[in-house]
Amino acid sequence: MQLMHYIEQGGVIMYILLFLNIVGFTTMIIKFVQFLLARGRVEALAEGIYAQLDVGDPEARQILGREMVTERMVEFEKGLSTVRIIASIAPLLGLLGTVIGVLSAFNAISRLGLGDPSVFAGGISLALITTVGGLVVAIPHYIGYNYLISMLDKIEARLATRLSRKIFA
Repeated sequence: MQLMHYIEQGGVIMYILLFLNIVGFTTMIIKFVQFLLARGRVEALAEGIYAQLDVGDPEARQILGREMVTERMVEFEKGLSTVRIIASIAPLLGLLGTVIGVLSAFNAISRLGLGDPSVFAGGISLALITTVGGLVVAIPHYIGYNYLISMLDKIEARLATRLSRKIFA
């Protein structure tokens, strides 16, 4: 398969990027399913929080309710920082591979001269493959992270609205 050929050509950095890609996509899928389920259970989540509010004053219940919604959202956010870090670090790993590849090409040129282009082609190939690999990993993780944050914001807004209605009903 040609993909495996590119990964092998890219060396250790491509294996790291492959590992990060697997971790990131697994996390995004788990969070997406979790958010879909939570979106369907907003009313039940609001009921659960409301049941824990034993303060008599509606304003005090509102403040306590907001704090409990925030705590719940922090639980939902766990794992999203992993996706954000992968989106941030993947291009840097690609750049690292680029620098290593160009360094390798110049090393080959300094040892063997410019007579044979294949001497430095391996280094340039490594540079280009790892650059592409870093971007291929980073772009979907960046998009996925932003989409998941948007889903989470909508869940939080709906939950806070439902809870406020219960408190002031």
